[in-house]
Amino acid sequence: MFTPKYPTPDTPPAVPPAPSAGAPVPVTQAPAPAPVAVVSNRPTVQLTPGSALALAAGGGAVVLVVGAVLVSLLLAVAITGMSVAVCAVVLRSILNQERKH
Repeated sequence: MFTPKYPTPDTPPAVPPAPSAGAPVPVTQAPAPAPVAVVSNRPTVQLTPGSALALAAGGGAVVLVVGAVLVSLLLAVAITGMSVAVCAVVLRSILNQERKH
C-alpha cells in the first residue's frame, strides 16, 4: 500500500547508433569547469572545551529557570482552584443554613 507504483515506460530507452567506419565522428565539447566555492567573509566560531562547558552550563541554567517558573505557575493555578473550591463550599453551607431558618 505504501510502496510507490511506477508506470511502465512506453518506449525503451534510446541507444545511440554505433558510428560506422566511413561516418565522421562528431566533435564533443569539453565539459565546463567546476564552479569555485565562494569564500565567506564571516568569522567561524570555534568552541574550546571551556566555552563548550560554559555553554552547556548556561543551557542547563535556562532549563532550570524555565522549569521553576512553569512549576510555580502550576502551583499558583492549583492553589487558586483550591481556594475557590473552599469558598464555594462555605457559601453553599451559609446559603443552606439561611434556607433552613
